[in-house]
Amino acid sequence: MLSQALQFFFSGLTSGAIYALAAIGFTIIYNSSGVINFAQGEFIMVGGVVAVMLTDAGVPLPLAIAIAVAVAGIVGLLLEKLAIEPAGNAEVVTLIIITIGASIFIQGVVQVVFGKGQRALPPFTGDKPILFGSASLLPQSLWMIGTGALIVLMLAWFFGRTRLGKAVLATAHNRLAAQLVGINTRHVLAVSFVLSALVGGVAGVVSAPITLTSYDTGIMVGLKGFVAATLGGLGSGAGAVVGGLILGLMEALVAGYVSSAYKDAVPFVLIILILFFMPRGLFGERVTERV
Repeated sequence: MLSQALQFFFSGLTSGAIYALAAIGFTIIYNSSGVINFAQGEFIMVGGVVAVMLTDAGVPLPLAIAIAVAVAGIVGLLLEKLAIEPAGNAEVVTLIIITIGASIFIQGVVQVVFGKGQRALPPFTGDKPILFGSASLLPQSLWMIGTGALIVLMLAWFFGRTRLGKAVLATAHNRLAAQLVGINTRHVLAVSFVLSALVGGVAGVVSAPITLTSYDTGIMVGLKGFVAATLGGLGSGAGAVVGGLILGLMEALVAGYVSSAYKDAVPFVLIILILFFMPRGLFGERVTERV
């Protein structure tokens, strides 16, 4: 019984790391612009798909990974420059619709280039499972969990120690005040899209050996990342990580103890409960009014 629970924990932790990175991508863009970017899942998909295409063409895995992440970053920059920036000061709902349209467009392009089939990236360090009693953990799962932790630490350093990171935080806190002190908020918005896309690209590459990849994998991962970000509290980096891990563990427990058929229903049930009982999430800012 204990080994079974440990197996579910390992599975949930691996999935949770993927959802946490997707949620972090949502959070970065939401903080800088107030926009919920529903193309975030496509950044993850692009990273995985490009890496698979390059390795199939004979490109060494490390180089394929670097190029795939860079391509995801370029896609993020193009999305901001060609779709978000021309919209100017449009309503937030309009910008969200633009990101949904961009998501569909990216899927269509990848489907034409990559095809409809699912393919996997080779595991980085083999596929021999690591045994913990009767439970097992794939080496690629350790890559996923470790990469997620490393990205969180790197982002903490970026936002806390660099001028550009502090400019992003200033824009998130008060956009008008940031403009008044000379921060180019348009530049900050572009940086946030590129950074979000790079995080997504890394998540897509590291998860591809586990989850497989195809033109439509970003849809579900993106939705689950949004649920994780909402659960943690939109705008909270720590909340994005915690929300992703909670969602991954809940999915694994439902799949293990109830039925795998209900696994993908967990995020949608969870988002309804969040909206009813915790609309600001676990770490979202509480707004109070003085009367």
